[in-house]
Parts: sequence; structure tokens; C-alpha cells
Amino acid sequence: MRSLHLISFVIIIIISLLAKASKSDDGFCSAPSITESDEKTKPIYWKVTNPTLSPSHLQDLPGYTRSVYKRDHALITPESHVYSPLPDWTNTLGAYLITPAMGSHFVMFFAKMKEMSSSGLPPKDIERLVFVVEGAVTLTNTSSSSTKLTVDSYAYLPPNFYHSLDCVESATLVVFERRYEHLGSHTTELIVGSTDKQPLLETPGEVFELRKLLPVSLAYDFNIHIMDFQPGEFLNVKEVHYNQHGLLLLEGQGIYRLGDNWYPVQAGDVIWMAPFVPQWYGALGKNRSRYLLYKDVNRNPL
Repeated sequence: MRSLHLISFVIIIIISLLAKASKSDDGFCSAPSITESDEKTKPIYWKVTNPTLSPSHLQDLPGYTRSVYKRDHALITPESHVYSPLPDWTNTLGAYLITPAMGSHFVMFFAKMKEMSSSGLPPKDIERLVFVVEGAVTLTNTSSSSTKLTVDSYAYLPPNFYHSLDCVESATLVVFERRYEHLGSHTTELIVGSTDKQPLLETPGEVFELRKLLPVSLAYDFNIHIMDFQPGEFLNVKEVHYNQHGLLLLEGQGIYRLGDNWYPVQAGDVIWMAPFVPQWYGALGKNRSRYLLYKDVNRNPL
């Protein structure tokens, strides 16, 4: 009898929370009122840092998260991000999203740089790529030359390359780091660019648009792909391969298959894919889907 009373009490609490959320202007049952004209006035990638389902929208669901961690994949959603000061960075908070503790051979993290902040150097023999999703930073290297990186810009920093990223106001970066795997006499170089300056590449048998941020030469042991899907478009190949992936959905929404699981995803979500996990994406909604994808390349998997 006591257990029945307890169950009834829990049900009443859940119903009251649902009623409260549905009546409120910002409850989880009510999507933000954003018109098409509003979308056009927002800066690119604004939903990465202001997702439709943000932690504040889920505050009436204690303990709820869309994040999932499994042996061969993970979905890391914004309400699960845990920020703390980044080692050797100044006035910067970081959220580690993918690390070798999961089974990856690379690290992926967000760096939220505040006013008058600066980066630290990665450890010895570690290469780094930074991509700006919000704000702007200034990249300075050993020759004291400076380059301003704005939203949609990126920089590849070779291993043991002295550099500094400085921010006057605020910025959000997604950062990839991995231990460089040498191949003969090949060496990498500093690369600074932006997505819109990269050419569209052929994708035989596929409909999505593809850009690559790094050269395809043997010197580089990973690349970053920018992939665009219009609503209703999807991957033709149901991929199963030896490569690892780290993915950030920059725009749009859709369904991602990972193994035998099907996940609704939106801008701001991060995915880790281990080697040989079955993977597939279909774009939904009214707007373009764009995601940034880490992929290891040009090295023997042995």
C-alpha cells in the first residue's frame, strides 16, 4: 500500500511539472518563437552556443539529458557540458568533449575565452587545430606576425610550433589536438583559412557538399571536413570504416544513426564515433545542416 502511495505521489509531481512547463513561455514543451527573418539576422553558428534545447529549457526535468555514452560512440549534448579552467590558458573555461579515456586517439574540446584571455601551448609533439564558432581571436606566431580569426575561420598549428591565441572581448573555439604521427621526411606547416575560401569537392554517389580544411598530402595525419546537407538529404553510404570521427553539428538538425541507435540531433551536439561503428545521417527541418567532422587519414591503421 505504501508503494502505491509513493507511485501516485511521483505521478502527481511529474504531471504538475509537465503542466507548469507547458504553460510557461520558456518551458521545454514550448519552442522559442523564431521566425525566418530572425534566423537571417543571427550570426552564423549562433545555435552552437544557443541551442534550441539548452540547459535552461530542460531545468524542469531533473536528471534528464540527451547525452549517451557507449563502447563505440557517444552523443554529448549541451546540457551535459562541464566547464572548468583550461590548464595553461588565461581567463578561459574549457569543456572536454572527446578524450582518449573514451577510446579516441585525439582530444576535442570547447574553449570559452573571456575578456583579455589567451591560450596556452599544447604538450610536446601535439598538433592543434582551432575553429572559431563565436567571437574573434588574434593568432600570433614566432615571427610576431598576427592574424585575426573570426567566426568560420580556423588555424592548424603544427607540433612544437610556438603560438598564442589572444581574445580582447569573448570567443568560443572548438579545438582538436592529437599526437602527431610522423611519416618519413614529411612535415606539416601553419595553415590559416576560412570555410568559405575552400573549394567544393566532388562526392561521387552523394548529394551533400564537401569542403576540406587541410591539404590532402601525406604530411597530415588528420583532416577536418565541412559537410552541408539540405533538408531531406542524407548520406547514401551507410559507413563502416576504420577511421575515428569527432563531429560538431554547426547548423540545422536531423537524425544520426550510430550502431543500432537512432538519435535526433541539433546544432551544438557533439558526436564521437569509434572505428567500424555503423553511421548514417539524414537532415531534417527547414534549414541547411552543416557539420564539422574530424577524420584521421594517411596513416597505416596497424
